[in-house]
Amino acid sequence: MPIATIQPPLYCWGMPTTTSRLDVMNRLGRAMADPTRSRILMALLSGPGYPAELADMLGLSRQNVSNHLTCLRDCGIVTAEPEGRQTRYEISDPHLTRSLTALVDVVLAVDESAPCIDASCPVPGCCEGVR
Repeated sequence: MPIATIQPPLYCWGMPTTTSRLDVMNRLGRAMADPTRSRILMALLSGPGYPAELADMLGLSRQNVSNHLTCLRDCGIVTAEPEGRQTRYEISDPHLTRSLTALVDVVLAVDESAPCIDASCPVPGCCEGVR
Protein backbone atom coordinates (compact mmCIF):
# COMPACT_ATOMS: atom_id res chain seq x y z
CA MET A 1 0.00 0.00 0.00
CA PRO A 2 1.49 3.39 -0.97
CA ILE A 3 2.17 5.90 1.76
CA ALA A 4 -0.10 8.95 1.52
CA THR A 5 1.60 12.27 0.99
CA ILE A 6 0.63 14.85 3.57
CA GLN A 7 0.47 18.41 2.26
CA PRO A 8 1.92 21.19 4.38
CA PRO A 9 -0.62 23.40 6.15
CA LEU A 10 -2.56 25.85 4.02
CA TYR A 11 -1.04 28.80 5.86
CA CYS A 12 2.71 29.35 5.77
CA TRP A 13 4.24 31.60 8.38
CA GLY A 14 7.00 33.95 7.34
CA MET A 15 7.29 35.83 4.08
CA PRO A 16 5.44 33.79 1.45
CA THR A 17 6.89 33.73 -2.03
CA THR A 18 4.81 34.12 -5.16
CA THR A 19 5.23 30.39 -5.76
CA SER A 20 4.00 29.44 -2.29
CA ARG A 21 1.04 31.83 -2.61
CA LEU A 22 0.13 30.27 -5.95
CA ASP A 23 0.47 26.79 -4.47
CA VAL A 24 -1.87 27.70 -1.60
CA MET A 25 -4.41 29.25 -3.97
CA ASN A 26 -4.27 26.25 -6.31
CA ARG A 27 -4.75 23.79 -3.45
CA LEU A 28 -7.67 25.79 -2.10
CA GLY A 29 -9.20 26.07 -5.56
CA ARG A 30 -8.90 22.34 -6.25
CA ALA A 31 -10.42 21.50 -2.89
CA MET A 32 -13.34 23.89 -3.35
CA ALA A 33 -13.92 22.95 -7.01
CA ASP A 34 -15.61 19.71 -5.99
CA PRO A 35 -19.32 20.28 -5.24
CA THR A 36 -19.34 17.75 -2.39
CA ARG A 37 -16.35 19.34 -0.68
CA SER A 38 -17.95 22.77 -1.12
CA ARG A 39 -21.12 21.48 0.55
CA ILE A 40 -19.07 20.06 3.43
CA LEU A 41 -17.23 23.38 3.84
CA MET A 42 -20.54 25.25 3.84
CA ALA A 43 -21.78 22.95 6.60
CA LEU A 44 -18.58 23.46 8.61
CA LEU A 45 -18.85 27.25 8.37
CA SER A 46 -21.54 27.07 11.04
CA GLY A 47 -19.32 25.04 13.37
CA PRO A 48 -17.53 21.72 13.86
CA GLY A 49 -19.07 18.52 12.57
CA TYR A 50 -18.70 14.76 12.63
CA PRO A 51 -18.62 12.58 9.50
CA ALA A 52 -21.84 10.71 10.38
CA GLU A 53 -23.73 13.96 11.06
CA LEU A 54 -22.41 15.57 7.88
CA ALA A 55 -23.33 12.48 5.86
CA ASP A 56 -26.90 12.55 7.20
CA MET A 57 -27.21 16.31 6.69
CA LEU A 58 -25.91 16.17 3.11
CA GLY A 59 -27.54 12.88 2.09
CA LEU A 60 -24.20 11.19 1.41
CA SER A 61 -22.55 7.98 2.58
CA ARG A 62 -20.22 8.20 5.58
CA GLN A 63 -17.39 6.79 3.46
CA ASN A 64 -17.89 9.47 0.81
CA VAL A 65 -17.87 12.25 3.42
CA SER A 66 -14.82 10.76 5.15
CA ASN A 67 -12.92 10.65 1.84
CA HIS A 68 -13.71 14.29 1.13
CA LEU A 69 -12.82 15.33 4.69
CA THR A 70 -9.47 13.58 4.28
CA CYS A 71 -8.82 15.62 1.14
CA LEU A 72 -9.78 18.85 2.92
CA ARG A 73 -7.58 17.91 5.89
CA ASP A 74 -4.61 17.03 3.67
CA CYS A 75 -4.98 20.43 1.98
CA GLY A 76 -4.88 22.11 5.39
CA ILE A 77 -8.41 23.51 5.10
CA VAL A 78 -9.92 21.48 7.95
CA THR A 79 -8.48 19.89 11.07
CA ALA A 80 -9.44 16.60 12.64
CA GLU A 81 -9.66 16.19 16.41
CA PRO A 82 -10.19 12.68 17.79
CA GLU A 83 -12.88 12.51 20.47
CA GLY A 84 -13.08 8.98 21.77
CA ARG A 85 -14.42 6.82 18.93
CA GLN A 86 -15.41 9.84 16.83
CA THR A 87 -13.45 12.51 15.02
CA ARG A 88 -14.55 16.13 15.02
CA TYR A 89 -13.77 18.21 11.94
CA GLU A 90 -13.62 21.97 11.76
CA ILE A 91 -12.21 24.66 9.51
CA SER A 92 -8.55 24.92 10.42
CA ASP A 93 -8.23 28.66 11.02
CA PRO A 94 -10.64 31.44 12.04
CA HIS A 95 -9.14 33.64 9.29
CA LEU A 96 -10.11 31.01 6.73
CA THR A 97 -13.63 30.78 8.19
CA ARG A 98 -14.06 34.56 7.90
CA SER A 99 -12.63 34.57 4.37
CA LEU A 100 -14.88 31.74 3.20
CA THR A 101 -17.89 33.43 4.79
CA ALA A 102 -17.05 36.69 3.01
CA LEU A 103 -16.59 34.82 -0.27
CA VAL A 104 -19.95 33.09 0.15
CA ASP A 105 -21.62 36.42 0.96
CA VAL A 106 -20.24 37.97 -2.23
CA VAL A 107 -20.91 34.98 -4.48
CA LEU A 108 -24.40 34.36 -3.13
CA ALA A 109 -25.48 38.00 -3.39
CA VAL A 110 -28.21 37.05 -5.85
CA ASP A 111 -31.11 39.13 -7.08
CA GLU A 112 -34.09 37.02 -5.98
CA SER A 113 -36.33 38.69 -8.57
CA ALA A 114 -34.06 37.71 -11.48
CA PRO A 115 -35.27 34.73 -13.51
CA CYS A 116 -33.38 31.47 -13.12
CA ILE A 117 -31.16 30.90 -16.15
CA ASP A 118 -30.60 27.16 -15.66
CA ALA A 119 -33.57 25.13 -14.47
CA SER A 120 -31.39 21.98 -14.41
CA CYS A 121 -28.88 23.56 -12.02
CA PRO A 122 -27.75 20.89 -9.51
CA VAL A 123 -26.91 23.38 -6.74
CA PRO A 124 -29.38 22.93 -3.85
CA GLY A 125 -31.64 25.96 -3.49
CA CYS A 126 -30.38 27.69 -6.64
CA CYS A 127 -33.38 27.46 -8.95
CA GLU A 128 -36.10 26.23 -6.62
CA GLY A 129 -39.63 26.61 -7.92
CA VAL A 130 -38.44 26.60 -11.54
CA ARG A 131 -38.21 22.85 -12.00
